[in-house]
Amino acid sequence: MSKYRTHNCDELRKEHDGENVILSGWINKKRDHGNLLFIDLRDNYGVTQCVIDKENLNFENLEKIQLETVIKIEGKVIKRAKDSINNEINTGEIELIIKNFFTLGECKELPLPVFSDQEYAEEIRLKYRFLDLRRKKIHENIILRSKVISFIRNEMNKLGFLEFQTPILTSSSPEGARDFLVPSRLNPGKFYALPQAPQQFKQLVMVSGFDRYFQIAPCFRDEDARADRSPGEFYQLDLEMSFVEQEDIFKVVEKLLSKTFKNFSDKKLLFDDFPRISYSDALLKYGTDKPDLRNPLIIKDITEIFLRDDVSFDIFKKLVKSGSIVRCIVTKNTKDKPRSFFDNIDKWAKDQGSSGLAYFTIENNNGLVAKGPVGKFFTQDALEEIIKKTEAKVGDSIFMSCGKKSLCENIMSLAREKIAKDLNLVDENVFAFCWVVDYPMYELNEETNKIEFSHNPFSMPQGNLDKIDFENPLNILAYQYDIVCNGIELSSGAIRNHIPELMYKLFSIAGYTQKEVNEKFSGMINALSFGAPPHGGIAPGIDRIIMLLANEKNIREVTMFPMSQNAQDLMMNAPSEITDQQLKELNLSIKVKK
Repeated sequence: MSKYRTHNCDELRKEHDGENVILSGWINKKRDHGNLLFIDLRDNYGVTQCVIDKENLNFENLEKIQLETVIKIEGKVIKRAKDSINNEINTGEIELIIKNFFTLGECKELPLPVFSDQEYAEEIRLKYRFLDLRRKKIHENIILRSKVISFIRNEMNKLGFLEFQTPILTSSSPEGARDFLVPSRLNPGKFYALPQAPQQFKQLVMVSGFDRYFQIAPCFRDEDARADRSPGEFYQLDLEMSFVEQEDIFKVVEKLLSKTFKNFSDKKLLFDDFPRISYSDALLKYGTDKPDLRNPLIIKDITEIFLRDDVSFDIFKKLVKSGSIVRCIVTKNTKDKPRSFFDNIDKWAKDQGSSGLAYFTIENNNGLVAKGPVGKFFTQDALEEIIKKTEAKVGDSIFMSCGKKSLCENIMSLAREKIAKDLNLVDENVFAFCWVVDYPMYELNEETNKIEFSHNPFSMPQGNLDKIDFENPLNILAYQYDIVCNGIELSSGAIRNHIPELMYKLFSIAGYTQKEVNEKFSGMINALSFGAPPHGGIAPGIDRIIMLLANEKNIREVTMFPMSQNAQDLMMNAPSEITDQQLKELNLSIKVKK
């Protein structure tokens, strides 16, 4: 028997009535009723109510003791009366009569209350993260994280995958986010890079003859923080498979994620078979390649309408003639909504930096008419054409935006979310997964006017390799795919290019010489020339999976020791300065910009 406890604080039940036990934990709450002092003792497992009366010599000392002090309690278990049972905790049918206690770890004045889920400033929470982690909600999130990772590992083993670890110190990557660099003492002037992902290594694992690899992999990217992205580091379920096509990977991932989400959440999966949506359709229908399919609103293109002679909406007509597009959203049965509903959405759009959203409502007044600020610009024939293109009906409303393609897609994507929220159309009790497929291999950088890889540069192009139209690279599609859930991208993946000659050609289109490719990817290119199997993979983000399962809006709530928005560890004071001696050993000097 441990000298610190015979049971944990979630373990005692009415069956233990009359037993003498020892508990250890933190003082979560105290309630002083004059002659009786109640203490809620908390450990990792739960809470037990303990009570001491004034006749006990320890009463005054316990009265004075600070919350969150760690104590050991010796006492006797008694059943509670029926009218005093606490159904909020598992130990609510009993309480512990305190005979004696011992202070194990004193606590100073608290900078934030542990017993409360009240929101506090990020700086306080992160500086005292060890206290923040004691709070019930976030404590449970971290436990959930551990359980989910263990479950995933077990399922991956069942699926025939082997777990391997790949290097943390590696070479810098020319693609993706900025690297975190580590100077080499033994190789002056040269640097390692922390891996943005084990991309090249996991492909090398396939070339090495292993068939199914996975890893709960740490990844490091020097990028700005946002709600679904931690600055600095994150974890992903990295997996790779040999002798597979795209659908083979989809089957494995769908099976894994379905089981994981069903096991750890009461929410239902909207689709048992995850829909496949092409990248072009995603941008057209949802305005984004991260569509939230819980939202039933669909974006429609009605650009051609504004080429008609019987449409006199001159502002849009002029923009369309100069190359702009018009996209719209139909809202069902909203003709009776007050004017404020429509005006608020228009004002919201202007606040987003757009020119607003034009709108009208379709009504029948001895024929089709459009009611609203721009309704007068559309004839009955034009309205019939709009109805045909949008599947709108009498009583529906139409919100429209006109502009350059990328800007129009962006504002309509945001409008789709805004309108759905205002109309309460999104079911928060489901998970809606989908695959976004058929990504373009390249994209045009509008600032530099150069062709760049749009996704993963190691991806295999689609189609007959002998007939790829290299003269029109922006038309080349790749076997690249994203998996999305509730509007959050969980992962990108691809079928890999395992043919060196093809890789040289594809990189040349993006401006890389063969020499540059050999220098940047020497290990990869060399390995692929020694008999490489067709292979592919994906890497769902662990942090984002947990965030969805925990029903949290910010990834910080499911990460044990996250950094601040400025990529600082406020608890450990990192990053920090280093000594002159350390710089000397690394053959480095620092020049700070003034």
